[in-house]
Amino acid sequence: MSAPSNAVFLKENPSDNLPDAGLWNRACRLRRQYWGNTVFLRGIIELSNHCRQNCLYCGLRRSNLKISRYRLSGSQIWNCAMAVKRLGFGTVVLQAGEDPGVSAEDIAQIVKKIKTELKLAVTLSLGEWEYETYALWRKAGADRYLLKLETTDEALYAQMRPGRTLTQREQALNQLRDLGYEVGTGLICALPGQSRGALNKGIEKIARFRPDMLSIGPFQPHPQTPLHSEPAGTAAETLEAMAHARILAPYAHIPVTSALGLHGNTTRLAALAVGNVLMPSLTPADIRASYSIYPGKNAEETEPEQRAAQFVQMLTENGFQPGQGPGEAWRLQNSKKVQIKE
Repeated sequence: MSAPSNAVFLKENPSDNLPDAGLWNRACRLRRQYWGNTVFLRGIIELSNHCRQNCLYCGLRRSNLKISRYRLSGSQIWNCAMAVKRLGFGTVVLQAGEDPGVSAEDIAQIVKKIKTELKLAVTLSLGEWEYETYALWRKAGADRYLLKLETTDEALYAQMRPGRTLTQREQALNQLRDLGYEVGTGLICALPGQSRGALNKGIEKIARFRPDMLSIGPFQPHPQTPLHSEPAGTAAETLEAMAHARILAPYAHIPVTSALGLHGNTTRLAALAVGNVLMPSLTPADIRASYSIYPGKNAEETEPEQRAAQFVQMLTENGFQPGQGPGEAWRLQNSKKVQIKE
């Protein structure tokens, strides 16, 4: 069975809200060529919402004094990881703000425990740290690292992430690759101050880096940030950016972000015609809404494990095949079969 095209989305949405048909259909074909009808499910554990950074677009920013902060214990993280295993997912994602209260050694220990006892792939999404910290986590067994750029415009990056530079972020990505991680990065679609042309140039730049994952989600204004009054990104422009990314990086894992998922399952299914990853949250139900990067994140009342199981059901009912195993990078699976030109 081949992966669904945009048929569901076309049925329920005005045609003038769809991406360009030629672009979209080409991206759909490449998705099927490289990934068939497979969707990899990765369980996210959002282990802390503390953050030392003050990014203008993020609800976890340190200046947000209205957020209820939390930090999971090692046993809580372990219980969530076992839920990922029970669901049959091949990968657990440990995500957090840049929390200086989280010990690098503690992260290394939980990574090693997950790898040795649960046999899951481990993705880390913990922000920028020193090379030695990345090396420690890699030695403990971490397989992947997700570190988004959000924009490749140097001036806009410096504005959106006070005190940080695009060069520092790019250096971190290169360090992660040098250490042998599968590396993911990404951009925010419709980030205030970024033109559509600049977004496309950003996708092109990232594609030249040849990431193992390329994530694009729509901007969602948070009421406790300086960008609270800016317009949100739309589903249509995000789908178009995802299609552009698939064409330029056909081998990359492209997730359907939770921000895009706010537009509902119809849009989520449409996005899976070019994307191939879903990452449901397995963070404990009583605190997961506090991981409020943007409004509506983790707002479902359904228990995390039940919600993740619903994703599996949605996929099988719509012609997709949940992936088996960790879903390692395409370049690792096919390096001896196909050579991709730089």
